[in-house]
Amino acid sequence: MASDLDAVEARLWAALDRYRPELVDGTIYGMPSLLLPGATGHDYFAAVRRGQKKIGLSLIIADRWPEDVERASVELRRCRTGKATWSFTELDEAVADELEALLDRLMVRYRIERSA
Repeated sequence: MASDLDAVEARLWAALDRYRPELVDGTIYGMPSLLLPGATGHDYFAAVRRGQKKIGLSLIIADRWPEDVERASVELRRCRTGKATWSFTELDEAVADELEALLDRLMVRYRIERSA
């Protein structure tokens, strides 16, 4: 189990890096983010924020597709701290796998929304 914040952050980025080179680097409110080329403002796919005690993950698209979030495990949903945010102080492989499955579902939605 990854318990230090460096490992948690690295694991989150590893999950997100699977979508490169389709997604490009950006920032939102000073947070590193990933988005499709041409996306602006709040139209990012994911953003990661390093705090002193936790790593935050923002997925704006999750707020628009709650049924995809509901398919995630209880353990992953417990990490949800807002409509579109999750916070992690540790990230075991089972929860990381669930997160990757959620990201896959949301990426499909994001591509469709951005192509419309």
